[in-house]
Amino acid sequence: MYILLNGEFKQKNEVSIDFEDRGYQFGDGVYEVIRVYNGSFFAMKEHMERFVRSAKEIKIVLQHTAEELTAMLNELLRKNQVQDGAVYMQITRGVTGRKHLFPGQDVKPQIVAYPVPCSKPAAEQEKGIKLHLMEDVRWLRCDIKSLNLLGNVLAKQEAFENGAYEALLHRGEHITEGSSSNFYGVRNGVIYTHPANNLILNGITRMKVVELCEKNGLTLIEEMIKADDLVNLDEAFITSTTSEVIPVIEIDSMKVSGGVPGPVTRELQRLFEEMID
Repeated sequence: MYILLNGEFKQKNEVSIDFEDRGYQFGDGVYEVIRVYNGSFFAMKEHMERFVRSAKEIKIVLQHTAEELTAMLNELLRKNQVQDGAVYMQITRGVTGRKHLFPGQDVKPQIVAYPVPCSKPAAEQEKGIKLHLMEDVRWLRCDIKSLNLLGNVLAKQEAFENGAYEALLHRGEHITEGSSSNFYGVRNGVIYTHPANNLILNGITRMKVVELCEKNGLTLIEEMIKADDLVNLDEAFITSTTSEVIPVIEIDSMKVSGGVPGPVTRELQRLFEEMID
């Protein structure tokens, strides 16, 4: 396996990370996971724009342009002969002695990227999944795709321990998103999802779903869903880079759409598959 480390391609056994890297000690960095289909990146432009924005929001100065990074990631695909999977890319503020204040300009950000296995969750897409409802205790800048994922990890683990595929998070009375996905509810043919503000990550697949709805006459409203209104949904689904579009058929003990995927969700699955092709 070839790894991209600070602009150079190295074999995996040649790569080492300093224990004083601020990503390791503080989670001081941002990342992206980019899906690969048929040897090509999917929605690379949107991923790169979000990566650049996230870095800017936490005041990391990129050493490469978006175009240069894209070229390097394409070379990484070629070297590893990736046809179907994903690439993980992260940048940290750099390596320096452990202190909270930002280091000086002589400390350079550390960027690493490498391929990771990723396959379509076909069974879940066909049959649907269960969600586990829980309080959203994460920080208030979920729009930044940061390395600080402990809240997400704990939520995902609790969902798993309750027999669910994913956590469904809420702040007070309002649903936000999943631990690693965006959430949507459908009522009377209208799709509702949380606005793309600081309380959620504006997922790339979410962006594509909004685009598909606009192009195909489906009504999508960016409006918060109340936890008490989940019982009134006709359908629900989640999206993410690795999950694509997955129907939700149960939230804790409450059945959604009679326990089977609904027609609006099925239509979006079809449209998304066409977009991939």
